[in-house]
Amino acid sequence: MGRYVVGVTGASGAIYADRLIGHLKDLDQEVHLVLTDMGKKVCAYEGFPDAAKRADRVYDNKDFFAPIASGSYLHQGMVVVPCSMGTLGKIAHGIGDSLLTRAADVCMKEKRALIVVPRETPMSSLHLQNQKVLADYGGIIIPANPSFYHKPATIEDLVDTVLARVLDHLGLTHHQVGKRWKDS
Repeated sequence: MGRYVVGVTGASGAIYADRLIGHLKDLDQEVHLVLTDMGKKVCAYEGFPDAAKRADRVYDNKDFFAPIASGSYLHQGMVVVPCSMGTLGKIAHGIGDSLLTRAADVCMKEKRALIVVPRETPMSSLHLQNQKVLADYGGIIIPANPSFYHKPATIEDLVDTVLARVLDHLGLTHHQVGKRWKDS
């Protein structure tokens, strides 16, 4: 069993966070969760008020004494999903002013997988520049852009095309989430 950190911001797309937590739990992984205040509100507004209940541990975003704020706390990586452009900008520039951004900064300094799933459109050149900065420092950008080659039948099928890539980049390639190219 591995240990993963999931951060949820106020960007639209709570379904991505909810399903990722479920997939990680289905893969027998330990999930540590931190939500921004707006992340909590968006989860409730979009119909996922119980997303946090499946996590093994949930942290207050103001708790800098939480284990995930330290590089000595071992885990396999972090996913910020959905990731607002404000949070992405803070992470890209090392602004650890909340537990979520501090935990992401820890991933960067410890060379652990840090995946952000931005959910914004259109993107300004500043948004794109911040993504490039983060990618240049080792962050992995997986936009919430679903694929259609497998002929998805439900919204969950669409969401899972993105989450399959997230799981792959966490090293959990044995999953059965979504269909791979030519497996359709």
